[in-house]
Amino acid sequence: MSTTSATAGAPPAGTLTQGHRKVILASSLGTVFEWYDFYLYGSLAAIIAMQFFSGVNETTGFIFALLAFAAGFAVRPFGAIVFGRIGDMIGRKYTFLVTIVIMGISTFLVGVLPSYASIGIAAPVILIILRMLQGLALGGEYGGAATYVAEHAPNGKRGLYTSFIQTTATVGLLLSLVVILSVRTIVGTEAFNEWGWRIPFLLSIVLLGISVWIRMQLNESPLFQQMKAEGKASKAPITESFFSRNGRTVLLALLGATAGQAVVWYAGQFYAMYFLTQSLKVDATTTWLLIGAALLIGTPFFVFFGWLSDRIGRKKIVMAGCLIAALTYFPLFKALTHYANPAIAEASASAPAVVTADPDTCSFQFDPVGKKQFTSSCDIAAAALAKAGVPYSVEASPVGSVAQVSIGAQSLSSYEATGLDATTAAEQATRFGGELKSALTAGGYPDAADPARINKPMVVLILTILVLYVTMVYGPIAAWLVELFPTRIRYTSMSLPYHIGNGWFGGFLPTISFALVAATGNMYYGLWYPIVIALMTFVIGTLFLRETKDVDITK
Repeated sequence: MSTTSATAGAPPAGTLTQGHRKVILASSLGTVFEWYDFYLYGSLAAIIAMQFFSGVNETTGFIFALLAFAAGFAVRPFGAIVFGRIGDMIGRKYTFLVTIVIMGISTFLVGVLPSYASIGIAAPVILIILRMLQGLALGGEYGGAATYVAEHAPNGKRGLYTSFIQTTATVGLLLSLVVILSVRTIVGTEAFNEWGWRIPFLLSIVLLGISVWIRMQLNESPLFQQMKAEGKASKAPITESFFSRNGRTVLLALLGATAGQAVVWYAGQFYAMYFLTQSLKVDATTTWLLIGAALLIGTPFFVFFGWLSDRIGRKKIVMAGCLIAALTYFPLFKALTHYANPAIAEASASAPAVVTADPDTCSFQFDPVGKKQFTSSCDIAAAALAKAGVPYSVEASPVGSVAQVSIGAQSLSSYEATGLDATTAAEQATRFGGELKSALTAGGYPDAADPARINKPMVVLILTILVLYVTMVYGPIAAWLVELFPTRIRYTSMSLPYHIGNGWFGGFLPTISFALVAATGNMYYGLWYPIVIALMTFVIGTLFLRETKDVDITK
C-alpha cells in the first residue's frame, strides 16, 4: 500500500487527495493504538491498586495507584523535549515510529509483571518505571502526529483534519473499555480480577505490530522535506523554542490553552469514571458501559468542533468550553449523584454524617510507603466513612476528646488505637465497624448503588454533556497549537505546552481531586481543582493568545 500524499516540497494547500486521506487515517489509527495502551492503566486503576499496592491501606492504595497512573503523565513533557527535538531535526515519520515501539513494549510488559504478593516492593517500582516509559513515548507521539497531519492538510481545513487526531484519545479509551468488558465477560469477574486483567495489556503486542506496519507505509511530511531541502531546518530546536521570543508563546499556550483543555478532558472522562465507581459505588461494568455510551455519542463532536473552528476560529470554541465547564461542574456532578445513586443523596440530606473530633488529631490520610499508622479516633472514623463512600463533615470538639460519629440522630464513639495490643485493637475495630454499619444502614446509606435505581438514560445524558465539553476544548486544540509556531521548531514548540498541560495539569487531576475529597469528606470538593484551572485558562487565553485559523503555516 502506498500512502504517498505529495511530492517533496509541495505545500499543504489545494484539494485534499486520496493520498492525504490515507496519511490522516494511518496517523490516526496508530495514535488510537498508542492511547489504548496508555489508558488501559487508567481504566483498570482499582484492580492495579489491589495487584501492586496491596501493602498499604485501601484508601492510600487507590490514591497511590492514581499517582502511578499520573507518573506516566509527569514525564510526558520530557518526552516532548527529547522526541520533539529529534522530530524537528531528523523528521516526523521516524520519530513517531520509535515512540510507538516504546509504548507497545512497555504496555506488554505490564501484562507479565508479577504482583506485589509475588515480588514485594519491586512490583510497584517496576510498574512505575514502565508507566514512565509510556509517558516518555506519548510525549513524543502526539506532537508528531498532529504536526504530521496538519502539514499535509489543505489550507482552511486544518481544524477539520487535525480533529481526527483529536478523536484518537477518546477512541483509544473507548477501545480499552471494550476490550476490558469483553475479557471480563468471557473469563468472569473473579478470574478477571485475579489474572484476566493482564490480557488487554498482552494484546497490545498485536496492536504494536499493526501500528508499526501502518506507519512504515508513510512518507515524510512535505513541509519538512521542503524545509530540509532548502537548508532551513533548525539546528537547535530546544533553544529556539524556549530560550527566545518564542518562549513567551509557549508559556501562553500552556496557561492560556492546554492547561484548561487538559482538566476539562480528564474531569469529563476519567474523573467522571472514578466518581461513579469510587464515590457513588456503581459497579465497574455498569460504569464502563455508561461511559462507553457517552463516548460513542460524543466522539463525532471532536470533528464537528474542529470543522467549526475552521470557520469561526479555534480560540472562541476552546475558551467557551473552559468557561461553560467551570460554571456547570457542580450541578452536573450533583445531578450524577442524584441519578446514579440517589440513596446517597437522600441519606446525606436526611441523615448527614458528621465527625466531631479534636482537629489536631485529624490527619491527611495518604501514606505512599505504608509505614504510618493512623490510630487516632478521628482518623479511624474518617477512614471508615471514606471506605464506605459516605460524604461527611468534621466539627471541632474539645482537645483530647474521643471522636464521635453522628449519622442523623444516631451517635457512636470511635476509639483511640494508640498503644492497644492486637487483640484489643481487633475487638475495638469489630465493635466500631458493626455499630457504624448499623447506623449507616439505618440512615439509608447503601453499600453499593442499587442497579434498579440507576437512571441510566439521565446518567448517559450527563456524561455526554461532560464529553461534549471535552470535544469543545480538545477538537480545535491541535490546529491552534500547530498554527502558533513556525515549521522549523513546530514539533518541539507545540509538544511541550501540550504535554505539560495534559501531563501535569490534567494527568494529576484524579489524584489531586480524590486527595481533596479524602481530606475534607466532601465528595464534590475535588471539582475545585479543574474549575480553578479552567477559569485561569479562560482569562489568560482570552486576553493574551491570538486567533490563528487563517495563518500560513508554510512559513
